[in-house]
Amino acid sequence: MTARIQVPREARRGELIEVRIIIQHPMETGFRYDSMGRQTPRNVIDRFECRYGRVEVFRAALGAGIAANPYLRFFVRAKESGEIECHWVDQEQVSGFASAAVTISE
Repeated sequence: MTARIQVPREARRGELIEVRIIIQHPMETGFRYDSMGRQTPRNVIDRFECRYGRVEVFRAALGAGIAANPYLRFFVRAKESGEIECHWVDQEQVSGFASAAVTISE
């Protein structure tokens, strides 16, 4: 799975940082059928978490109601320079990872 993550390169200490991520994933609900009439197996991202400075700052439980290629947007408070790391796992236990660096100024 590939993903694109966007965070500001620089922020001031105490400021809110907007984190945006789009994950390429089919998010198959299990309700569709292929051309042979076979049901397509369900496969959705069910766990998503984000860490900033090795501390979990955001967690989401996704489900079949989320469209393909899920887009998430959330905010974290700028504390120190470091990596914002996102990790997710789907129902087939396939995981993905994306990260971006942010520099904090006084």
